[in-house]
Amino acid sequence: MTKSEAERKKVEFLLNLELNSMEYQIPSSLTFANAVSHYRDVFAPRMLRSSTFSTADGHLKNHLEADWKDVPMEHITIDSVNEWIWKKRNQGLSWVTIKNILRTMQRVLSSFSKDKKPPFSQIGLAIPERDKLQMKVSSRKKISFSWTQAEQIAGYVGKMETLGKKRREQYATLFLLAAASGLRASELLALRVNDIDFRAGTIRVEESSDQKSKGAPGPCKNAAAYRTVLLHDPEGRKAMQKLRLFLGIAPNSTMFVFHSSRGNPLLETNILNQGLYPALDALGLEQAGMHAFRRGCNRRWELAGVKPAIIRQQMGHSSAAMTERYTGEIPLDDVRTEFSMKFGNKIDVLEIMETGAAA
Repeated sequence: MTKSEAERKKVEFLLNLELNSMEYQIPSSLTFANAVSHYRDVFAPRMLRSSTFSTADGHLKNHLEADWKDVPMEHITIDSVNEWIWKKRNQGLSWVTIKNILRTMQRVLSSFSKDKKPPFSQIGLAIPERDKLQMKVSSRKKISFSWTQAEQIAGYVGKMETLGKKRREQYATLFLLAAASGLRASELLALRVNDIDFRAGTIRVEESSDQKSKGAPGPCKNAAAYRTVLLHDPEGRKAMQKLRLFLGIAPNSTMFVFHSSRGNPLLETNILNQGLYPALDALGLEQAGMHAFRRGCNRRWELAGVKPAIIRQQMGHSSAAMTERYTGEIPLDDVRTEFSMKFGNKIDVLEIMETGAAA
């Protein structure tokens, strides 16, 4: 081969590789695995609660590292992410789960980048419109427990023979207080005796129980979660009376309200499996967790006409959008009650008139 032929071959080779294309990117020596290492060793210990990191680490180990660890950082784009999400969707993962996993991926990448921004936005995810609509519908139909249901649950738990007397009282009081206050389960389980002011009818929230660290108390979820909740409606007063009877004369003002025999916060998994789930099954109610009491409280306050800003503060929400989302689909019985209160017997009169006219 002559020198000119060799030069021509070299040019053809480079053209075939598209090295002179504006779209070509030289692969970086840094990969997703490097970002994960920085996230685990540097970012998470400084910036995240242990429970938050535990959830994220599960996403990394179970879904992300196997597929992305050797991928150069520059090759992680919205196009490559969209190809990946359909792979996970075909494996049976829900869109909600996929989006949660991607939030972890974005945090890992942004913590490692110079500008602290992820290389893709979830706005560009290729999720069909019908699936987006279905996610919104499903969100509206999340289970919530009304105050009446909460009383039924507490009443049943208070008589369960599978639980000891102390545990029955704990769980029954806990469920009523959850329904009356709207506190998160982690906040309820971190309550101390001196957080309760029976004279003022308030509960102060200053800690959160980290259930992934054996219930250890720690910081709250966000700035809005640090609050004082006022329980001055009939349901709140009833729950506070139940709580006063349950506590009696507490020997230590700093002890946890709902504690184990060793004085540690109760574990939510035990509360669900020993108390809530058996009660729901016996009462014929749909199975749900502690958050269903919180959603029911939010809805009750809204239907009572409490101003949104007050509800948002009571719930410890960081945005008005979150408070609106908690209302969900209002049960038909509540709709009937509202119509009856607004219009009285006018509806019955109209129905009688229409029936007579038809006859």
